[in-house]
This record gives sequence, C-alpha cells and structure tokens, in this order.
Amino acid sequence: MLPEFKTEQPELTKNVILQKIKSIREELPKLLEKKQRTYESVIRPLNDLVQEMQIEFTVLSHLNSVKNSKEIRALYTEVLPEITAFYSDLGQNEELNRAYQEILKNEESTLSLPRKKVLKDAIIQFKLSGIGLPEETKKRIQEISIRLSDLDNQFSQNLLDATNAFELILDKKEDVEGIPESDLNSAKTEDGKFRFTLQMPSYIAYMTYGPNRSIRETLYKAYTTKAPQNGKLIESILALRDELAKLLGYPNYVELSLATKVADSGETVLKFLRDLAAEAKPIAQKEFEDLSQFAETLGIDSLQAYDTAYASEKLLKARFDFDEEQTRPYFEKEKVVSGTFQFLQQLLGLEFKKTSANVWEEKVQVFDLFRNGILLSRLYLDLEARKDKQGGAWMHNWYSRNRISGEEILPTAFVVCNFPVSTPDSPSLLKHSDVVTFFHEMGHALHHLCTKIEEPPVSGINGVEWDAVEFPSQFLENFATEAGVLRIFGKHHITGETIPDSMIEKLKETKNFLSAMGIVRQLEFSIFDILIHQKSRTEEEVHQILQDVRKEVSVVIPPSYNRFQNGFSHIFSGGYAAGYYSYKWAEVMSADAFFAFVEKGVFDAELSGAYFKEILEKGGSENAMVLFKRFLGREPKVSSLLKLYGLKAA
Repeated sequence: MLPEFKTEQPELTKNVILQKIKSIREELPKLLEKKQRTYESVIRPLNDLVQEMQIEFTVLSHLNSVKNSKEIRALYTEVLPEITAFYSDLGQNEELNRAYQEILKNEESTLSLPRKKVLKDAIIQFKLSGIGLPEETKKRIQEISIRLSDLDNQFSQNLLDATNAFELILDKKEDVEGIPESDLNSAKTEDGKFRFTLQMPSYIAYMTYGPNRSIRETLYKAYTTKAPQNGKLIESILALRDELAKLLGYPNYVELSLATKVADSGETVLKFLRDLAAEAKPIAQKEFEDLSQFAETLGIDSLQAYDTAYASEKLLKARFDFDEEQTRPYFEKEKVVSGTFQFLQQLLGLEFKKTSANVWEEKVQVFDLFRNGILLSRLYLDLEARKDKQGGAWMHNWYSRNRISGEEILPTAFVVCNFPVSTPDSPSLLKHSDVVTFFHEMGHALHHLCTKIEEPPVSGINGVEWDAVEFPSQFLENFATEAGVLRIFGKHHITGETIPDSMIEKLKETKNFLSAMGIVRQLEFSIFDILIHQKSRTEEEVHQILQDVRKEVSVVIPPSYNRFQNGFSHIFSGGYAAGYYSYKWAEVMSADAFFAFVEKGVFDAELSGAYFKEILEKGGSENAMVLFKRFLGREPKVSSLLKLYGLKAA
C-alpha cells in the first residue's frame, strides 16, 4: 500500500493526531492485561498504533517545514507538547517496561534479529525516560522533555522569522558586477533593483561573488547575528539537558547522548576530533596563508571571514581557470534528477517511475521506486526554494515498511532542497555543489526506501545509530564527482552538449581545494558541541567556549560580533545535540566504502549487492558497525577519510 499525502485542512490532521494519542492511551492497558504477553500480542499492536499516530504527526511537521504559515505553525505548536508528553508517558510506563523485559527474556532464542533490536532499543529508551526512578523524578523528566521540545521549536521559528525579515536592496550596477546572471535574475525586483536576503541561495551568491566588501560584511553581520534571542534559549536548553542527564544517572548530556550511538564515550569522540584537527590544521593554516596572500592582490589587506568565500572563488578561478558557476548550464535540475535515477539503476538496480499523487506544492514531484520489477517505495521531491520553506536540505521519512493484517505497507520519504527557482522562461540551473547536496539527500532516502525490514522502529532509517546515519548519504555524494556519473546528466540545457572532460577534470582537481580549511571548520562545530554539553552553561560561557575552540582548531577567526551559535539549528533544534561529530565519524565509514568501489569498479555487482543487502535492506535492524563489517569484511579505516580530503596519499 502507498498512501496519499493530505494537503487540505491541517486542522483535521491535528485532531486526528490528538484522537490517535487518546486511542493509544486507552488501548495500552488492555494490551498489558493480556495473560500471554508476547511480541505478537503486545509489541506489534502497540508499535502499529504508534506508527499510525506518527504518520499523521509527520504530515503536520513536514508542512511546518515546507509550507509554513501562521495557521500551520499554531497547529504544530499546539500539538508538539501533546506528542512530547505522550512519548514521555510511554517511556515512563513501568508495566510496559516490564513487558518488554519479560518478552525479551522469554522469546530471545526464537525472536528475529530485528525484533530483538526493537526490544533492546526500547529498553534503553525506557532507561533514558527515567524508568525505575521515583515518581517525582519521572515527573520532572517529563516536564523537561516537554519544555525542551518547546524551546527547540522556538529556536527554529526564531531563525525562520529572522531569515525572512531581512532584505538588502541594491541599486548600483557596480555593486552586483560579477554576480552570475542566474542569481541576478532571482534577485531582480520589479523596478530593476536587486534584492538580497538571508535565504541561502541569495546569501551565498553575494558572499561568493559580490564585489562590494562593505556589502558583504553587512550581509555577513546580519546572517551571523540573526535571532539574538536564541542566545538565552541556548542557556535554557543546556541547563535542562544537563539536569536531564544527571536525573538519569549520567555525568553530563554528552554521555547521555552517546548511550544510543556507536561511539563509547565523550573522551573517545574528543580524541577522534582532535586527532583529525592535528592532521588538518597545519595544512589549513598553509591554505589560509596562501589565500591571504592572494587576497592582497584583490585589495584585501586583512582577510576576514566575510571575505573568504569571495577570495576563495577568485583564487579558484586564478589557480585552475575555473569558476563553479561554469557548471550551472550543464546541471539543469530535471536532467540532474533523471540522470541520478539512471545512475542508481546502474549502481543498485533501482528504477524510478514518475507518478501522480497529492502534493503540497505544484512543483513537487512523486516517483515510485522499483527493483527487479517489484514496487519498493515512494519518493517525493521538493527541490526549489520558497519563502514559506525552511532553509537547507534534508530527507524526512514518512511511512516505514510494515505489514498489518497481511497488508504490506511500503515506505515513503520526502527529499527537500532549496535550489534556484525555475520560471517559465528559465530552468533551475544547479551548481555542482547543489548536485552533491542532492546526491547526499538521496543517500538518506535510499536508506529508508530500500529496506526489507517490516518492524517500523528499526525499519529503514529508524533505529540507525545517530553517528552512523550519515554513512549512506555521504557515501552516495562521493559519486557526484565521478566522470562516468557526471556524463550521464551533465548536458548543456540549451545545446545538449555533454559536460566537457576538461570541466570534469577541473571539478576533480578542485574537489579538495582549501579542503583542510573546510575540515577544521566542521571540527570547530563538533568540538564546540561536545564541550558546551559537558555541563550547564551561561550565554556568555557558551560564546567563550566557541572562542576558545576557534583558537584551538580554526584558521579563520570571525569578528567578535559573530554569534554562530544562535543559528546552530543542528544541535539546538535538529537532533544533533552532542552528536554533530557524527558527520565526521560516519564519513570515515563512507570514505572507506567509496574507495572500495573505486578499487573494484564503481559498478562491481558483488560489492553493490553487498551494500544493498547489508546496509540499505537492513536499515536499523542491527548495529551499524556490525553491518559495516559484514559489508566490507573489516572495520572502517580513518586513513580513508584523510585520503578523501587529499590530506594523505593513498
């Protein structure tokens, strides 16, 4: 069965969510009263009920991200505390915990691996909800969970409001000279002026190509100081997370976060990050010195954070006679999508067939996914920027594979990006970095859509350890620079000419251009994330820690007014709290897997078959490291990550 997306009357969706929560609360005691408490009689029915409710909530949550309005925002804000309280009550239900423990003990020898994982994961979550603690403590844990959920939502909404509130109108031609025509067309106002905003396509366009340094700083300052009220929210969030960790018996929130991840301790994570920094910083320092020296030829005596994208683009062009903007004519959005699907058919035997279905916006496209003639799942693509849409790019899973009363429920997922807007006169033309982003999100989608597991809590992307969840996405994005892949969809949108070999070579040569600077920036974010979660922090302490981390690992030191933390939605409203390191941790796995394909041949049937079987089909049904070892026959090598970034020879 494949569902239809409900686009009308979100008020009804809200009511359905609340009704389903009520129904589960009424049904749960009946399930627990059964004389024979088994996986089939208790766990499956409960998980199916929860899945039905979660499906409805995902609709509202998704609309809040892609079709944000006062009405939807109000409905989402109204439902969120109810959802949080429901999951908190479920996690603190002593009798339900006993049922899980009993069923695992009684049926462990006969249960499938996915079902064992469902039970073991749930038992960990019971502990993290405060099971076995005094009622007063459990009540406080629930209060904290509800409050944190509300603060996360406030943080996100503040960012969206601040982003939409800012615009800069330019009327001098010399201030936009050198900015690509496609970006200028997007910025052009009805009276012939140019509007630049903090929406990513617009902001990046000026920071990369805008010739006026003063305007670049104005935009940069607006971007890095937006939503200042989030500073106090961060203080509250960190205090509550620290209190929660201590109530649950953990020394700090870092260790609580790692309880469900592959990494075994905060100390292990910090060592991993600092070891990478030790390899990357000396090279990053040299890159920055070279960039600073080059910037002097542009009239920039002291290279600042708001100059780096601009100077980097100029250096790229000077050193390689290459400008990423040159790739746009070859990466028309529709051709990229169809070509990516063609590549995935060659790599994994997947076939994408366009279909018609209800959508929330007219430009959204829907595809059914097949393998060996069998329908696997459905994919929704929402790829162009809109004002009512959160910035960035992401994959959101909706339905998970399941089987209810013999009926097969197929997985569905949304891939959301913010690519340039197409018009009747001009298509959406992507830069190569946009292509990489699309591959990344498709990697996430395949992880959910290709699963064979019919237990929703561990089906597809569900149940995957957070520091391994980026493995399939980062793995797939590595192919976006391979010549054979680019030739599939790299066609000039006017002439149809295939992307020249010389341009592909430039993309390969420039792939690791200033890569060490990029790595230390990500390490800055990751180390900062771990350190601020070691205990409760004031707003001032948070900023001081960020400054200290920058001194330790960064080479580009931002101006003192920079408040990056107030926009760090990944860790304050996006699920990566004390887990941002996961990107680099998983990238070791993805780099290692990618080089295995490069060495054996990209389309090696045995290797691609093993990847599909052990990684995509298994989803979250087993420990990610166990699955990786089964896929490649060994543990991942950190040296592969250094090799990927050109920091070490093969």
